[in-house]
Amino acid sequence: MKKLSARRRHPLAAVVVLLLALAATGGLYAAFAPAGTAKADVTAQSLAIEEGKKLYAVGCATCHGTGGQGTTDGPSLVGVGSAAVDFQVGTGRMPAQQPGAQVPRKKVIYSQAEIDQLAAYIASLGAGPITPKAGQYSPDGADIAKGGDLFRSNCAQCHNFTGKGGALTNGKYAPDLEGVSPKHLYEAMQTGPQNMPSFPDTSMPEQEKKDIIAYVQAVNGVKADNPGGLSLGGLGPVSEGLFAWVFGLGALIAVAVWVAAHTAKAKKS
Repeated sequence: MKKLSARRRHPLAAVVVLLLALAATGGLYAAFAPAGTAKADVTAQSLAIEEGKKLYAVGCATCHGTGGQGTTDGPSLVGVGSAAVDFQVGTGRMPAQQPGAQVPRKKVIYSQAEIDQLAAYIASLGAGPITPKAGQYSPDGADIAKGGDLFRSNCAQCHNFTGKGGALTNGKYAPDLEGVSPKHLYEAMQTGPQNMPSFPDTSMPEQEKKDIIAYVQAVNGVKADNPGGLSLGGLGPVSEGLFAWVFGLGALIAVAVWVAAHTAKAKKS
């Protein structure tokens, strides 16, 4: 019997086999790499929560309770979210030195890494506003004029029309916004710290927050221009009225005295 001749292989057969092998390798990578990455992210988050819990036990539990449930000295932190922690601790308001009508801004005692760990732990207690990303609060591309309209409609009643702050009732006050970072401005609108109402995205969309931040930065930032000259602190009718009362009325009294004195001399002569 004649031997069956071997079948000839197509010249591209080796290339096809190589491509199939690469595809299989890529499929295995696609199947296993994301799971590994997700596992690493979960592990990192768990470590951050554990470290945050340790920091919380030392610096926060005395007032807010061992589980964030709150006490007579501090409110519950369940559901406040990571954004509230980043704002309060990142501006130095927390930990508070002592209870009072309002906690002032002061020197920050935690590093940003520690603040992130505290925020991770508080966020694990209950869902709440999330710390924003840079793209959310960056004023780039914002409408400053629209931001001014929004600020005057929603914020000027307390913070003054240029963000210089103002007094409220019972020892409370709206703080000066000069030097406040865009991130903390965004978080304040998100969370409504202390006496401030909150403005979630459902009532004030992200773009409107960016517009307001751009306006505050434009009129109250380091490079803010004041073509009007002396601003008298930008406090509006309070300082302007006092200036008019003291100097304006004082000048009128001085003129009246001068006229009276010269009239008396004229009559004597």
